[in-house]
Amino acid sequence: MARIEEYTPIVGQGVINNLRLIAEKLKGKKVQHINSTAVGGGVAEILNRMVPLLQELGVDTRWDVIKGGEKFFATTKKFHNALHGKEEKITSDDFINFMETGQRNIDEMDISGDIVFVHDPQPIMLVNKRSDNRWIWRCHVDVSDPDEAVWKFLYDFIVKYDAAVFSAPEFSRKLPIKQFLIAPSIDPLSDKNRELPQDVIDKVLRKYGIGNDKPIVTQISRFDRLKDPIGVIEAYLSVKKYIDCRLVLAGGGAADDPEGVSVYEECKTYAAKDKDIHVLWMAQDDIEINALQRASTVIVQKSLKEGFGLTVAEALWKGKPVVASHVGGIPLQISHKYSGLLCHSVEGAAFAIKQLLNSPEYAVKLGNNGREHIRNNFLITRHLRDYMLLFLSLYHNEDVVYL
Repeated sequence: MARIEEYTPIVGQGVINNLRLIAEKLKGKKVQHINSTAVGGGVAEILNRMVPLLQELGVDTRWDVIKGGEKFFATTKKFHNALHGKEEKITSDDFINFMETGQRNIDEMDISGDIVFVHDPQPIMLVNKRSDNRWIWRCHVDVSDPDEAVWKFLYDFIVKYDAAVFSAPEFSRKLPIKQFLIAPSIDPLSDKNRELPQDVIDKVLRKYGIGNDKPIVTQISRFDRLKDPIGVIEAYLSVKKYIDCRLVLAGGGAADDPEGVSVYEECKTYAAKDKDIHVLWMAQDDIEINALQRASTVIVQKSLKEGFGLTVAEALWKGKPVVASHVGGIPLQISHKYSGLLCHSVEGAAFAIKQLLNSPEYAVKLGNNGREHIRNNFLITRHLRDYMLLFLSLYHNEDVVYL
């Protein structure tokens, strides 16, 4: 784990000094993060890096994970899809199971934070255990057009919090509590994002039998239908008619996502027709993911819905040209034709990929612009600052707080 001073060459000493000054004002406050899984997905990835840095800055911080069985996580996956606007058959039994699991966590979990920071819907019921402490609900998903029944169910818990945090302006909902817009971030010094020697990159390509004799188009993401991996394959097949290239679909699942393996198998079946398509289930090996991104010619994120899309920030940080859907928090990261290319369809994605493969100088320019955009806006040091200012704001009575 990197020390806070190691970020100085990337962001400057002034940023680090500012973090230390803000942290001083939080002395005596204990922060408790709570989510649904310790492994897999962007929330766990961010907390794995952020919690140690907060502790090093002197902010008393802990991280706890709720307990939930297979049925509970099947229900919360339905909630996840429904919040993204996908039609799901959610029954009264699903709501009952959610409530029963939530109550067990209320009964069993030690809530000791002065500030309790709850991430996403799975642990949302814990607010029923609040005392005289402060509570934040962090929504990491795209709720711009949620299923109304699920949103109404969650709303009754959300209003018990002191504040809600969203990743993009369009996700904000009408609520009687304070709302904050704080985008996620990547850690440039993590195994997934740090610089790698070429021999490490080459070794990973050999391990998975991926040749580098032709351009490599890659999507790194959880195997989730909302990431549209089949659409990525279709876009690649369209490009392949004109430009000889390879496709890599790589990722894994999360402990709270029961659909990952079935989506992975669907992709393998669909890809079997083309020997240049590599569908890889990768068990949280961040260095290998880093290597695949660095070996890629073009990186794609063709999500149908997206809370933010950390894989976009990861790719841009590596100076790679990115083609991504104009959904969720992705347009915060990509200004079309400046720091990447945005698309709205399979055909649009294919057109953008062809443009980048045919114009390598343009691709390099977009990649360089994207890296600087991430440096200025989406690194973990900015995220630490925003969260600490959020914590401080809970102890002031102003109606509006700007971060």
